[in-house]
Amino acid sequence: MQKIRDIMTSHVETCSLLDNVYEVAVKMKELNVGAIPIVDQNKLVGMITDRDIVIRCVAEKHPGSSKVSDIMSEQLITVTQDMSTKEAAQLMAKHQIRRLPVVEGDTLQGIVALGDFAVDHLTEEQAGEALSEISETDSQPAQH
Repeated sequence: MQKIRDIMTSHVETCSLLDNVYEVAVKMKELNVGAIPIVDQNKLVGMITDRDIVIRCVAEKHPGSSKVSDIMSEQLITVTQDMSTKEAAQLMAKHQIRRLPVVEGDTLQGIVALGDFAVDHLTEEQAGEALSEISETDSQPAQH
């Protein structure tokens, strides 16, 4: 059975609580990613997605200099490296999320995205099912 460690991205760029929203957005653009984990002394404390920036910052008329902590999601669904890919895909579908931070305790070890499953580790049917469930409620507020 495939484990998260087999498909996760290990080297993940992060931001800290000292960064502002503009700096997070620039990093997303440079890396061509839609989410940046927020760490405090190597401990995962939150996540900011491109959707968070649009909904919690721009739409609420907060400036790009807003604190990261003002818009980040703090109640994160996480996985461990030893979790099966099937269990992780089920978590994504259940919680309507596209990315899962991989942690050991509170320490970020990597990240796994829905696309990582679709490449060749889940059947097309399983990946399509997870994406379909996520997309159906994409208009609801994001929870990470």
